[in-house]
Amino acid sequence: MLSFLYKVYQFCIVLPLGLLLTGLTSIAIALLSVCGFPVFAAKYIGGFWAWALLRMLLIPVSVEGKEHVDPKKSYVFVANHQGAFDIFGIYGYLRHEFKWMMKKSLGDIPFVGMACRKAGFIFVDKSSRRAILQTMTDAKKALTGGASLCVFPEGARTFTGHMGVFRSGAFQLANTLQLPVVPITIDGSFDILPRMRGFNFVNWHPLRIVIHEPIAPEGKGPEHVRHAMDESYRIIMSALPERHQGFVENPDQ
Repeated sequence: MLSFLYKVYQFCIVLPLGLLLTGLTSIAIALLSVCGFPVFAAKYIGGFWAWALLRMLLIPVSVEGKEHVDPKKSYVFVANHQGAFDIFGIYGYLRHEFKWMMKKSLGDIPFVGMACRKAGFIFVDKSSRRAILQTMTDAKKALTGGASLCVFPEGARTFTGHMGVFRSGAFQLANTLQLPVVPITIDGSFDILPRMRGFNFVNWHPLRIVIHEPIAPEGKGPEHVRHAMDESYRIIMSALPERHQGFVENPDQ
């Protein structure tokens, strides 16, 4: 009965209010960015949007390890990708100035894509080697400008709740610019809305975000890139529940 009422609540209240909020937020971010306030727009307006959507859905969110991050420093944040609600959790609760590195296809979403472009987020284009190099150049510009970057190194949401393969791009950027890598564990997003269900009603389930201690750069070179990537993978997985421990390859990686 509670499950049925939760679905009715989502359809009658959250869906219309969420669409309205998303449209207004996108317009506000675009306008403020054009007026010269992209950082404020992305951090505060966008962060409020993500926080508000989770609150409307009555999803309890817990955040551990905020003390590990200095708001005045730049980082490369890397997180496991359990589901669509990873974005809302990090955007609404990390409370740090950063730019997303996201799939190019997300730029086609009405209103949202426009807002992301105006805010200076980075779209990953894998259509050619030249496009990939341009993506890395854009990310490097963002980081050298004093911003942080948030990346899902798996590149795609999990089908099982388990972690897949990490791609090295974010770690190469961190190594080139000698920035700390901050591993983030997300737990619960897979239970809220598994990837296999597509756009659907969500399940009520707590969302847990663990911000781990930064991995400081120790030098430049492939071995240091590999070290940061392997350590991040190990640390992120260590905070997952036992049922999601262990590597499981995603078919679209």
